[in-house]
Amino acid sequence: MRARWLGVFAMLCVTSLLVGARQLEWSQLWSLSGDAWLTLTASRLPRLAALVLTGAGLAVCGVILQHIVHNKFVEPGTSGGLDAARLGILVSLAAVPGAGMTGRMLFALVFCFASGLIFVVIIRRIRFKNTVLVPVIGLMYGGVLSAIAEFYAYHHNIMQSMQGWLLGDFSRVVQGSYEIIYLILPIVALAYLYAHRFTVLGMGEGMATSLGLNYSANVALGLLLVAVTVSATVITVGAIPFVGLVIPNLVALRYGDHLGRTLPIVALGGASMLLVCDILGRLLIYPFEVPIGLMAGSVGGVLFLALIIWRHR
Repeated sequence: MRARWLGVFAMLCVTSLLVGARQLEWSQLWSLSGDAWLTLTASRLPRLAALVLTGAGLAVCGVILQHIVHNKFVEPGTSGGLDAARLGILVSLAAVPGAGMTGRMLFALVFCFASGLIFVVIIRRIRFKNTVLVPVIGLMYGGVLSAIAEFYAYHHNIMQSMQGWLLGDFSRVVQGSYEIIYLILPIVALAYLYAHRFTVLGMGEGMATSLGLNYSANVALGLLLVAVTVSATVITVGAIPFVGLVIPNLVALRYGDHLGRTLPIVALGGASMLLVCDILGRLLIYPFEVPIGLMAGSVGGVLFLALIIWRHR
């Protein structure tokens, strides 16, 4: 089963390398020089790496948040994380105009981490009987953060700068402008290393404490991993919704909730979903492309509604 999924993932990777406004043929690449080789190494390969890392990172973020909040309908897009990261970037643009990409990412990280802590506190204070209300509260919370960001951008005359982080787009990913996203690699590795702890967190605070787990420290660790991944993603390619919501749910339906077994499948599924959305976006209005934020939002939104209907039949 896993070999088959790896085969599908490899086919998607090859397709992603070959699809684009400029047609590439393998015969042109063997010379290791010329425009075709430059297109492959400076644009297509960086884009592929960014797609795979972003998809895997967002899917892992989603499954971590779901175990922390004990709700299957939570991910960075439905808990205010993406909106908080955008707000942090805007604050850095106004407060520290000379800050580079790393500085802006640190602002986004701090805002995203603080937003996650506040969201967890809100959910723990309000006991919901209907699980669907949790992401609704998260969307409302994200809407408030988004409104604050828009007001801040308007007040400081940086509305145009804000547009770059409103919608995910991989068309601007080229060699030299995306490498910060490699931070996702150690994040995924740490998530796998602590997979058992996050699985125990999903059983509730009482069970986790009785098993000798420091509940608060592990929640903070999970939120920090999410904040680093989200901030690196937003600063590099923009906001991409629903990957962290749809993929963990689909994997859990098939393989269960034990992260020690399912986390690699979740990462692979997230990367594959983004590759499919990106390929479709490049083919729908060829030779132009639909931003992947729109494609992921459309595909993920339909799957999200289907999951809600299926769980409450």
